Amino acid sequence: MNISAFTTEASSHAATIDRIFYGLSTISIVIVLLVFGLVLGFSFRYYRGSKAKRGRLPHILQNEFEIGWTAATFFLFMFIFWWAASTQLSALTPPDHGLQIHVVAKQWMWKVQQPSGIREINEIHAPTGKPVVLVMTSEDVIHSMFLPALRIKKDVLPGRYTYLWFTADNPGTYMLECTQFCGTSHSRMTGRIVIMKPADYAQWVTAQPQTRGLAQEGEALFRSFGCSGCHARESSVHAPDLHGVFNHMVHLSDGRTIVADEAYIRDSILQPRKDIVAGFQPIMPSFKGIVSEEQLVRLIAYIKSLSVEKEVQQ
Repeated sequence: MNISAFTTEASSHAATIDRIFYGLSTISIVIVLLVFGLVLGFSFRYYRGSKAKRGRLPHILQNEFEIGWTAATFFLFMFIFWWAASTQLSALTPPDHGLQIHVVAKQWMWKVQQPSGIREINEIHAPTGKPVVLVMTSEDVIHSMFLPALRIKKDVLPGRYTYLWFTADNPGTYMLECTQFCGTSHSRMTGRIVIMKPADYAQWVTAQPQTRGLAQEGEALFRSFGCSGCHARESSVHAPDLHGVFNHMVHLSDGRTIVADEAYIRDSILQPRKDIVAGFQPIMPSFKGIVSEEQLVRLIAYIKSLSVEKEVQQ
């Protein structure tokens, strides 16, 4: 094992996590030394036959000692909890306008697709100085994306989307691996993340074979599966208009209101009768078993682009 993969810091978040780790380690060592020193000191002072004064402490002193020790422990615990929790909570919500890179986990590889449509296997290229959001799902079992140099990790689940984000500040090539046992070749499910300066990243994107972007590929799938026949504005079929729907509230026929995020769009494609939009009939067929996870990624990218298109028009 290359220990440098776990000690190199590729982001400010990694430095923060390391400070928490070293802080907790220091506090633990101090407490262990204090307790061990007291035990050792009392053992020498009060060994059998010593002339040390024995007896009960005054009642008032006993209470003060107990209250002080309990209060000190409580406030130390609250400080540690606040320190660690504030760091973790701030890293939970991904930014709205980060560079979204899609990752599909599969036994035993990571299939990656850049916004420009560039595909990678077991490798992720990302720029420094810009928030990068990994939108992840699994084709089969539970996996877990771990980027040691960035000190971040997230489970990747089948049938759901999970998000992992970072802002890197140290160019280099770092390890990525799966930390959830996912089958016989789990140990081989590794790869690398290549952090590049923005200019180098742009040059790398330009140097790759020209491909259609995710949204363009999604639009082609949208038409080939016949979705445009119902969801197009000029369609005679009464189906929801998808322009501007992503990331907005949708009113359902049962009175509920839900945010149209990636998970909602995915469910609408695979389980169309789960959340029926108010004012519409449940006539859409299920595409479960027809579209793959990678095709779902492209379809969702296209539907998301319709919201951006509407915002530009407005």
